[in-house]
Amino acid sequence: MSYSIAEAARRSGLSIDTLRYYERMKLLEPPARDAAGRRAYSDEDLEWLGFLTKLRTTGMPIKMMREYAQLRWQGDAAAPRRMAILVEQRRSVRERIAELQSCLDVLDYKIDKYETVCRFVTGATREEISA
Repeated sequence: MSYSIAEAARRSGLSIDTLRYYERMKLLEPPARDAAGRRAYSDEDLEWLGFLTKLRTTGMPIKMMREYAQLRWQGDAAAPRRMAILVEQRRSVRERIAELQSCLDVLDYKIDKYETVCRFVTGATREEISA
């Protein structure tokens, strides 16, 4: 299947400008062109964009994404380095999750305290307070 840049943007959840930026940054191989010279994205391109989006969501810097993309084009010989990049990013994500969990624990503690105070002050139930 082949998709225009607008359709690829819609399907990937990225903007047209982001698709062009990813191409300029060499995160994405230049897509094929149709008979009129317009970009024609494939299903494989969209899968790769989905993976790039996940990497970006994890906080991976563009520089590291770029290295990963270049290694991808080198094939299986670059698999050890690609895996090392992903292992390091996973470690970073786990650290961030632990940090966020700690923040959530503090928020839960404070909310519980305020609910107790609100019930005492107003006599309202937890559901009434939260509404």
